[in-house]
Amino acid sequence: MADTPHPARRRPLSPFLTVFRWPITMATSIAHRATGVGLAGGAAVVVWWLFAVSHGPETYHEFYLAAASPVGQFFLYGFAWALAYHFFNGIRHLAWDFGFGFARKDADITGMIVIALSLLTVAGIYALIHFGIAGYFGVRQGIEG
Repeated sequence: MADTPHPARRRPLSPFLTVFRWPITMATSIAHRATGVGLAGGAAVVVWWLFAVSHGPETYHEFYLAAASPVGQFFLYGFAWALAYHFFNGIRHLAWDFGFGFARKDADITGMIVIALSLLTVAGIYALIHFGIAGYFGVRQGIEG
């Protein structure tokens, strides 16, 4: 056996991300860690908002202008998604702590449910704010008008 020559194969020296297919559990694990980091950054914005509210209308108006800009809206909806995703995936992790959902099929299904619920939550928040149900447009016109 040792004397038989093996044909030379060109194989990578080490695996890379493009070699593997990302299972849903891997993607949700990475997203959970990333949203945790994002929530820390979002907490700084919440502190800025609280500071602006406590220091009067002029300071709040500066915060409002930043938050109402397209970049600010993108950041705020990203923060809302990170919060929703981290919340729902945290519930999933609690179920795992009790020993439920470890089967591969169950983990894949709950991962997809977490992603769907977080996106639906942000879509609901968007609908409440931008269709005037939450009173956003009335406040916006009062500040800028």
